Amino acid sequence: MRWPAPVLVANAPLRWSAALASMAAAGRPLLAADGGANHLARIGLRPQHVIGDLDSISDSTRSWLGEDPLVPQPDQDHSDLEKALTYAFDELGLERLTVLGALGGRTDHEIGNLGLLSAHRRGPDLVFRQDDSCVLAFAGEAGLEAAAGETWSFWTFDPAVRVTVRGVRWPVTEAALDVGGRPSISNVAEAETVHIRADGGAVLVMRFLACKGKVE
Repeated sequence: MRWPAPVLVANAPLRWSAALASMAAAGRPLLAADGGANHLARIGLRPQHVIGDLDSISDSTRSWLGEDPLVPQPDQDHSDLEKALTYAFDELGLERLTVLGALGGRTDHEIGNLGLLSAHRRGPDLVFRQDDSCVLAFAGEAGLEAAAGETWSFWTFDPAVRVTVRGVRWPVTEAALDVGGRPSISNVAEAETVHIRADGGAVLVMRFLACKGKVE
């Protein structure tokens, strides 16, 4: 991943490790999806923009930030993360984004957030990052940088998508990896590049231990 990179902080439970705090501090720009601003306030970082219906940002955080960074979007048909992604890519014209705090919260929210990631299918230009893993989604073909012994998982939300994976202990050939069928969970990288192809839609890729996400 190239740094400094734009960073968006969402509102799922977030434990600030040194690595994640450094990413946020280096974020240019640094954005928050509604209550994600509370996470940033805990470590003294002010986002340039806070996007959402603003019902989750605390009074103390709002007072500390002031009104200038707030981008009210009261539309209840879309989640705050969805609004923030649209704002980042369409209004700010960003080409890439690392999202913290999108995973690890309520199951329904996490599924919805992963669905958003799948819909965007931007590959390494949109990464959901946790301290020990990252998730991205893409359609087509890519080679992702890996390290031998790392754990990787692959799945889709659509059984019509056919996925091929090479460079792993258990290769996959034009298989349906939908979550209701047989996703490839806890596979193991055996090469410096994991080659993946998704035909007919997007595949989600989760890499543990590191998050370089380089498309070659």
